[in-house]
Amino acid sequence: METVGIIAEYNPFHNGHLHHINETKKLFPNAMIILILNGYFLQRGELSLLCKEEKTRIALHYDISLIIELPFVFGSQSADTFAYNSVKLLDTLQCEKIVFGSECNDAGALCKAAAYQINNKEYEKTVKEYMDKGVSYPTATAKASKENISAPNDLLGVSYIKAILKLNSKMKYFTIQRTNNYHDKVSNAKIVSATNIREQIKNNKIIEKYVPKYPITINWNLNTDYFNLLKHKIITDKDLTRYLTVDEGIENRLKKFVDESSSLDQFIGLIKTKRYTYNKINRMFIHILIGLTKEDNKYLELDYIKVLGFDEIGKKYLNSLKKDIAMPISTKNLNSKVLDYERKASAIYDLITNKNTLEFENENKPILK
Repeated sequence: METVGIIAEYNPFHNGHLHHINETKKLFPNAMIILILNGYFLQRGELSLLCKEEKTRIALHYDISLIIELPFVFGSQSADTFAYNSVKLLDTLQCEKIVFGSECNDAGALCKAAAYQINNKEYEKTVKEYMDKGVSYPTATAKASKENISAPNDLLGVSYIKAILKLNSKMKYFTIQRTNNYHDKVSNAKIVSATNIREQIKNNKIIEKYVPKYPITINWNLNTDYFNLLKHKIITDKDLTRYLTVDEGIENRLKKFVDESSSLDQFIGLIKTKRYTYNKINRMFIHILIGLTKEDNKYLELDYIKVLGFDEIGKKYLNSLKKDIAMPISTKNLNSKVLDYERKASAIYDLITNKNTLEFENENKPILK
């Protein structure tokens, strides 16, 4: 069976995501689609507007055959870590192709950039030099790349290709032209960025034009307890430096400004520096809140495959692979730190959103279409 993979966060699911699915089907009409899905806390440190169960049901509704979880510990880190583990899941599932959005829509240029970056001391030295000047890591990597790759989806695409090369995978990669600007917050076209949609949700505007009709009812209003939980953790924890992403003395700024801040945005504004981008700060907050330590992170590896949902085609395909996959596919009675952190993320997400995702986690039953 021909297989093609996509990687997504669906925060929220919108017309651009449906376009991605439909264009993938046009490219490979006879292929089964496998989705690697990020969960409750996302790669840029955001809180997901939709929980894993809701996103899985939407994916099944739009004919994705197999939905696999990207665990929290990998989904809330840098683009390279996010991409590597997503691609590793696809490769483990013997996926033949991957399709992702791209601003330049030039797979050749992305491949050149990826190949240039791998094990290249000159590239690493240049990145470090830019960062020593106060440039953020994403900007430094863009400047150091000879292919002048700087748009968000292109950078992520480079990370996907680097992962394929590092894994020595036979997976082939294909791009779809991205039709909007990720940073845009004002466009009212039919397909706009998730950033734009989240901004409109934040301002209580109507978003029906930008999202497909959902097969489930979704409450868009997130509980505002997130900042209070984070604030409590920062105030009461004596050693913030043990948490992932808390580096270079930023813990002093956290302690200094937390009492002066009445909102998350105000807090970010007070502690932000050139080295600490908005996304890096948000990832740091999530790591502090969930308690992801640097020590644990040294030893965390993908050690299970969690199936979130499938249709009959996906179920049949998965059953055909079971003998060839070394990692456990069921998380029942599994001893795994990665899984422990997933459950912590679910519990904290429930406190913030007043949802009940922990029940879905503990049931460990894929959703069947």
